[in-house]
Amino acid sequence: MTSANEQGQPRIGVLAIQGDFDAHATALREAGADPVLVRKPEQLDNIDGLIIPGGESTTFLKFLERDGFLSTLQSFVSTRPTFGTCAGCILLAKEVTHPSQASLGVLDATVERNAYGRQIDSSIEVSDTKLPGGPLELVYIRAPRIVKTGPGVSILAERAGFPVLVEQGHILAATFHPELSSDRRVHRRFVDLVREHIARQS
Repeated sequence: MTSANEQGQPRIGVLAIQGDFDAHATALREAGADPVLVRKPEQLDNIDGLIIPGGESTTFLKFLERDGFLSTLQSFVSTRPTFGTCAGCILLAKEVTHPSQASLGVLDATVERNAYGRQIDSSIEVSDTKLPGGPLELVYIRAPRIVKTGPGVSILAERAGFPVLVEQGHILAATFHPELSSDRRVHRRFVDLVREHIARQS
């Protein structure tokens, strides 16, 4: 079953609790999807995929623990395409350190919070990736670090030997902010994941 719109675009939600969810919505629109800002758990029933944006992961958890949102989200990310950026990557990981905290536990990885220092240590880099189209601009803001991945996780980009863009089945995760770049390849990759999932369900 799909909730794609009349133009056949997949309807992809952006968790609109904090972080730059509007920038993700713009990126999704430019990548060929129909974005939906998600603020209530019942909205998850009407989307084909979900982006969990950056922000503060502990704040996300406190908000989600209200009104049963966390359990509904847990069910969604276990089976449906989900893309986590920065704090979203932290929430998807099976293990979180520095300090440890609860998570959704669907990405077979260990993520270290605030690994690159404070916001003043944010940076923009250009790096080769496994995505077609040449080097990619990577915007880091108080980025977490993926320190370990399981055997089922594909590493699509690295920074100083650590993964910064990974994929595992229906899950995509980045420690940087692709929504803050004009390059839409990462969002297109996720839209493709969603389309593939829709095709398998039909």
